[in-house]
Amino acid sequence: MDKVVPTAAAAVADMPDGASLAVGGFGVSGVPSVLIAAVHALGARELKVVSNNCGADGAGLGVLLAAGRIARVTGSYVGRNKEFARQYLAGELEVELIPQGTLAERLRAGGCGIPAFYTPAGVGTQVADGGLPWRYAPDGSVAVASPAKDVRAFDGRDHVLEHAITTDYALVRAARGDRHGNLVFAKAARNFNPLAAMAGRVTIAEVEELVEPGELDPDAVHLPGIFVRRVVPLTAAQAADKPVEQRTVTPGPIPAPTAAGEVRA
Repeated sequence: MDKVVPTAAAAVADMPDGASLAVGGFGVSGVPSVLIAAVHALGARELKVVSNNCGADGAGLGVLLAAGRIARVTGSYVGRNKEFARQYLAGELEVELIPQGTLAERLRAGGCGIPAFYTPAGVGTQVADGGLPWRYAPDGSVAVASPAKDVRAFDGRDHVLEHAITTDYALVRAARGDRHGNLVFAKAARNFNPLAAMAGRVTIAEVEELVEPGELDPDAVHLPGIFVRRVVPLTAAQAADKPVEQRTVTPGPIPAPTAAGEVRA
């Protein structure tokens, strides 16, 4: 089955207001920025996003956030996104923060058809006991707090019940993909992209390099095409557009070592 869609706009055209979507990426690595831009251009609002973080200011999901298109975020890391923090503290955004490993497993469980699982992560904290602020009121009080979760002991150790996550859509970015939707991810982009893809009912993948079926080594495939509904091939310029979140450079030329191997200023 050829799953290739010619443009990102066509791939997201049926996304309604209020849709839930799992979005891959880790920081700004492996973020499906072309698909996110297409959702922004579409104008979909009141979106419920599940992602490790909500992008950076002006990048990734930060584009939708700044436009006021996101109503709820489920994630594990706020990061350095000042607009995210502002909207959350002002009561404009509902946020469910959960441990990073728990988020990964909730997405994987959703893709595997596992409704819930028990984990020791979060036991003895507000993750299990409830009371984490999901939404603030304009006056700074807590308008919506997280509920308490079921805790059971296994082999003498307490574990908290966590429910699987499934979403209406998933947006992911892959380094390589074929027309059947088989995907290969590069390095850090493999952290959350496969898991987000598994959790979506309609998974859309933007791929930096589109190949024909049979060109990918089956042992190299990170996500089989059964999880992917639509594939969007990127242009060379889109594939090369990979921002650096925190650029660090050497302030000046590195001094040459002396004959004794010492480096002098």
